[in-house]
Amino acid sequence: MTLVTLLVIGFTECVIASTNDDSHRPPPQRTTAINMFGGASYQGAPALAVTAALVEAGGGSGNFSFAKALVFMLGEDTVNTEVSKLTNQYGEADLKTFLGGMDLAIALSLKHATQAGVHLPEPAVLTGVELAKTLVSAGTTPDGTFWSGYLFDKAVSNKIHQQVMMDINESAGYEADLITHKILNQAMYDVAHALGMKDVKLASLH
Repeated sequence: MTLVTLLVIGFTECVIASTNDDSHRPPPQRTTAINMFGGASYQGAPALAVTAALVEAGGGSGNFSFAKALVFMLGEDTVNTEVSKLTNQYGEADLKTFLGGMDLAIALSLKHATQAGVHLPEPAVLTGVELAKTLVSAGTTPDGTFWSGYLFDKAVSNKIHQQVMMDINESAGYEADLITHKILNQAMYDVAHALGMKDVKLASLH
């Protein structure tokens, strides 16, 4: 199963016999695993070719910059407008934490992937806008909401995503990790709507 369902499995209609036979009891409900900062987790194989395209857009594994990747995807004018909007919304300090957090998250993801023997393939051939739309789609859960944790799961696997968050919590702190996830939710929602992906919903953490 490569897609995770966000909703709890619906109630099963049961006819309860007049006896106390346990076989007539409804089965327990199954729930979906949730990422630390909300949204369904993705347990399938990561889209490494897309991750490689993002890393390349940001200047490569040795000098990755999420801000540079954004410019590649959206153009400098659009990025400047969005940065101004996010600065007004969250403040300069939190925006700086977000951008630094994204750079750190990619660096740690690549580190853990290498340690696990996972190497990025050739980057997917995607134009700037195509890459942006692909990332939005990758981070959109089955109920139509963009969640940063779901994107990270898709990018490097849920296991590596969890390892990266542990590292960030221990080094930069829990709050920095939260801010990074929160602002990415908002930023990618803004990107989605700017690119005409109007059905994408905004996460409750934003």
